[in-house]
Amino acid sequence: MTNLTVHAPVPADFEGDLASLRGDCARMVPHWTTPDRIISTPVSPALIHGVNVPPSSARLLEAMSDYGD
Repeated sequence: MTNLTVHAPVPADFEGDLASLRGDCARMVPHWTTPDRIISTPVSPALIHGVNVPPSSARLLEAMSDYGD
Protein backbone atom coordinates (compact mmCIF):
# COMPACT_ATOMS: atom_id res chain seq x y z
CA MET A 1 0.00 0.00 0.00
CA THR A 2 1.31 3.42 -0.92
CA ASN A 3 1.19 6.12 1.71
CA LEU A 4 0.89 9.48 -0.02
CA THR A 5 1.93 12.58 1.84
CA VAL A 6 0.85 15.99 0.59
CA HIS A 7 2.50 19.15 1.83
CA ALA A 8 0.67 22.41 1.28
CA PRO A 9 2.90 25.40 0.41
CA VAL A 10 0.83 27.52 2.79
CA PRO A 11 -0.80 26.17 5.94
CA ALA A 12 -4.58 25.99 5.76
CA ASP A 13 -6.30 28.73 7.73
CA PHE A 14 -9.72 27.40 8.72
CA GLU A 15 -10.46 30.41 10.92
CA GLY A 16 -9.46 32.97 8.28
CA ASP A 17 -11.42 35.82 6.86
CA LEU A 18 -12.60 36.67 3.35
CA ALA A 19 -9.21 38.13 2.39
CA SER A 20 -7.54 34.85 3.35
CA LEU A 21 -10.06 32.89 1.28
CA ARG A 22 -9.52 35.15 -1.74
CA GLY A 23 -5.77 34.66 -1.40
CA ASP A 24 -6.20 30.90 -1.33
CA CYS A 25 -8.37 31.05 -4.44
CA ALA A 26 -5.86 33.29 -6.23
CA ARG A 27 -3.11 30.75 -5.57
CA MET A 28 -5.29 27.98 -7.02
CA VAL A 29 -6.17 29.80 -10.26
CA PRO A 30 -3.25 28.33 -12.24
CA HIS A 31 -4.51 24.82 -11.38
CA TRP A 32 -8.03 25.39 -12.72
CA THR A 33 -8.89 24.89 -16.36
CA THR A 34 -12.00 25.84 -18.27
CA PRO A 35 -13.11 24.82 -21.72
CA ASP A 36 -12.66 27.41 -24.45
CA ARG A 37 -16.28 27.15 -25.45
CA ILE A 38 -19.24 25.32 -23.98
CA ILE A 39 -21.58 23.92 -26.58
CA SER A 40 -25.01 22.99 -25.32
CA THR A 41 -27.68 21.67 -27.59
CA PRO A 42 -31.38 21.69 -26.76
CA VAL A 43 -33.00 18.39 -25.87
CA SER A 44 -36.18 17.41 -27.63
CA PRO A 45 -39.14 17.20 -25.23
CA ALA A 46 -39.89 13.78 -26.76
CA LEU A 47 -36.65 12.50 -25.21
CA ILE A 48 -37.54 13.70 -21.72
CA HIS A 49 -39.43 11.08 -19.76
CA GLY A 50 -40.84 11.13 -16.26
CA VAL A 51 -38.85 10.56 -13.15
CA ASN A 52 -39.63 7.53 -11.02
CA VAL A 53 -39.34 8.21 -7.31
CA PRO A 54 -39.68 5.42 -4.76
CA PRO A 55 -42.61 6.00 -2.35
CA SER A 56 -40.29 6.21 0.65
CA SER A 57 -38.26 8.99 -1.01
CA ALA A 58 -41.44 10.81 -2.02
CA ARG A 59 -42.63 10.75 1.60
CA LEU A 60 -39.27 12.04 2.77
CA LEU A 61 -39.36 14.93 0.29
CA GLU A 62 -42.97 15.72 1.13
CA ALA A 63 -42.05 16.00 4.81
CA MET A 64 -39.21 18.46 4.10
CA SER A 65 -39.88 22.16 4.43
CA ASP A 66 -39.55 24.34 1.35
CA TYR A 67 -36.99 26.74 2.82
CA GLY A 68 -35.11 24.66 5.36
CA ASP A 69 -35.50 24.52 9.09
